[in-house]
Amino acid sequence: MPETALPGRAGQAARNNVVILDAARHVFLADPKAPISQVAERAGVGISALYRRYASKEVLLSRLCHEGLRTYIAEAEAADEEPDGWTALTGFLGRVVDADVHSLTVHLAGTFTPTEEMGADARRANELSAALFARARATGRLREDAVTEDIGMILECCAAIRVDDAERTTELRRRYLAMLVEGLEAGKDRALPGPPPRPGEMNGRWRPS
Repeated sequence: MPETALPGRAGQAARNNVVILDAARHVFLADPKAPISQVAERAGVGISALYRRYASKEVLLSRLCHEGLRTYIAEAEAADEEPDGWTALTGFLGRVVDADVHSLTVHLAGTFTPTEEMGADARRANELSAALFARARATGRLREDAVTEDIGMILECCAAIRVDDAERTTELRRRYLAMLVEGLEAGKDRALPGPPPRPGEMNGRWRPS
């Protein structure tokens, strides 16, 4: 049973938490430096009620990013059920872009100290990404000079697209994801410029500033 479907106070607390996290997502995507009071105001809860659940802004930011990481893992695991490796990879990319997972990682990196649990989930996410990439490679449809780390860069490029209208944002992200995915396919005449991302190259931004 989902937590939000629980009866009584437990269910109400779970529903309140969903409202708080949704409010925090909107507030901190707009301004990572915004005070936590803005989250309470948007969620329609008292600041004391918010602090009872999240002891500090850093804890709340950590939870937001961890939720995004868990979504990434869930979508990668779901992609493993797809028998065709190329379809598994491209379908996964589309679902993660639609879920807007990487807006959180791009905006909030360095604003909190990652927990050990987050570290373990990040390693799991990397393993799943590598497995998806290897399956796509085995189909022969993936260009030879592409690397696993390109997945993260593609997702971040799409996450950077944001306009005032949410529906239009989704349309534009899907448009440019299609262009980027086409660039991953084998048979392109020109080699990609510059060296690819190195494993762990982007990890430094997770250090609190």
